[in-house]
Amino acid sequence: MTKSFRTLDDVDVKGKRVLVRVDLNVPMDNGKVTDLTRLERIAPTLTEISGNGGKVILLAHFGRPKGRDPKDSLKPVAAVLADLLKKPVAFADDCIGDAAEKAVAAMTDGDILCLENTRFHKEEEKNDPAFVAALAKLGDIWVNDAFSAAHRAHASTEGLGHTLPAYAGRTMQAELDALSAALEKPTKPVIAIVGGAKVSTKLDLLENLVAKVDALVIGGGMANTFLHAQGVNIGKSLAEKDLAPTALRILAKAETANCAIILPVDAVVAYHFAANTPSHAYGLDAIPNDGMILDVGPLSIGRVNAAIDDAATLVWNGPLGAFELNPFDKGTVAAARHAAERTKAKKLVSVAGGGDTVAALNQAGVAETFTYVSTAGGAFLEWMEGKPLPGVDVLRTK
Repeated sequence: MTKSFRTLDDVDVKGKRVLVRVDLNVPMDNGKVTDLTRLERIAPTLTEISGNGGKVILLAHFGRPKGRDPKDSLKPVAAVLADLLKKPVAFADDCIGDAAEKAVAAMTDGDILCLENTRFHKEEEKNDPAFVAALAKLGDIWVNDAFSAAHRAHASTEGLGHTLPAYAGRTMQAELDALSAALEKPTKPVIAIVGGAKVSTKLDLLENLVAKVDALVIGGGMANTFLHAQGVNIGKSLAEKDLAPTALRILAKAETANCAIILPVDAVVAYHFAANTPSHAYGLDAIPNDGMILDVGPLSIGRVNAAIDDAATLVWNGPLGAFELNPFDKGTVAAARHAAERTKAKKLVSVAGGGDTVAALNQAGVAETFTYVSTAGGAFLEWMEGKPLPGVDVLRTK
């Protein structure tokens, strides 16, 4: 599959100025990086280009600054990256113009330079041709290693691909391989688990998946909307009751497409949305009027696990319950551990993505066991929705 994309295998980087778009948008607290995952992911690409004698010039954004803002500077991130790579990372306090050009001119083969936040220039998000040209002037080739920003057609994530020879970095390549194995040419049967609070944010996703997968597990707050649409009394549970007709339409579409929809058959109910509040499992015909569904019940967990057993490929986005509150993480953790066991036994290809999903898999202690866990939120979702991703399309072999 990746062969439809140009990768680092297709280029000799020695002596070349390589503009590498990376994701340095890491969580920070008091100037300290609190999670190194995104930096660890890009390390192989940077080490490879540098080791092969390329001049590595990093392009990235941080936060959502409106113009120049010292609190959104990439300088502290560059320092942490240098520690991680065990190699100096120089820093230029702009990404275009004099400061950037001088810093690039001073590089020798194998050096790494981080340019300042691309979003300090409003032209970045407008994909402005003059800004693209100013960036392109600094490099000979462009490598995109930021799948998480691939759903945006910005100057550094897409525009450069039309101006310079464009290649996928190793992280991007791994992501595209994993995703195509999960939904484009998957080993069937395919099961998708979709959870989270709202149906409204995942309508396109559900519509696309029912046409592509053999079974779809719906959990989290969005399952309540489906149960309500089917006439189940859900008490005071979170639900988008006005979307009942939409839920019924998706169920009808699934039936036509021969996709089995797996909704909860029982639920863990509490009276307060708080950790460790007393809770009890109820059948769907007995949900108390003043109760709130906060997780799938034990029978539902059994049913989800049985569906995972029947599948060869699993795609997962969103938790099954209010996983951030103990004990309402039980359903999500149980399903995640079960999927991890099947993956370990080589019986399942498991791909998961999205912020909450990654947090839930980490909580279950199984993120490492899944076949692939995408740290991308929006890009992963849009890819699952079947939408074209500008930052990926520009890498396709013409």
